[in-house]
Amino acid sequence: MELDHVLVAVDDLEAAAKEVEQRHGLASVEGGRHPGLGTANRIVPLGETYLELVAVVDEAEAVAGGFGGWVAEGVRPRLLGWCVRTDDLDAVAARLGLTIADGSRARPDGTLLTWRMAGLERSAEEPSLPFFIEWGNGTPYPGEALAQSATIDELRLQGDPGRIAEWVDGAKLPLSLGEGEPAVLAVVLDGAVLDPSRWA
Repeated sequence: MELDHVLVAVDDLEAAAKEVEQRHGLASVEGGRHPGLGTANRIVPLGETYLELVAVVDEAEAVAGGFGGWVAEGVRPRLLGWCVRTDDLDAVAARLGLTIADGSRARPDGTLLTWRMAGLERSAEEPSLPFFIEWGNGTPYPGEALAQSATIDELRLQGDPGRIAEWVDGAKLPLSLGEGEPAVLAVVLDGAVLDPSRWA
């Protein structure tokens, strides 16, 4: 298991992308629309990981579904959740009693990205817990969409450390854990704190 990406819920994808570029020197690429979910994204590639800026683009569609509703509720911008990459999603889902769902989106150039994921609903309820993704064979990894790189030195979480450890099954991930109401508090990128609550 490896850290795959961190989700940032925003109101305006372009404005959020400018904040990240001005504050951290990292460019982004247009992602695409999530069919049936009422959301769209921009990707900030980091190499082995990425930031996913996600916004509601169809309110009615978003609030009718799990993921879109998660993005729509609460203040924006905010750190929404985080995702762990695995090459054996079936085993992870069986261990934690999770349902697997298929996902896809098309990039602006028409390239189709496919994946399977599990645990999204649990992450929405308890954001300190990750959800899990297994990328489809031949799917270009979003973290490599630009020739830039940055390291997520630390993902600061608040929640139940025991439950988080159980969820990731002892995987060595760059986590800093504190007790309290479940939340993703901050991302440390190459030594600099990314905290969307400070954005204009």
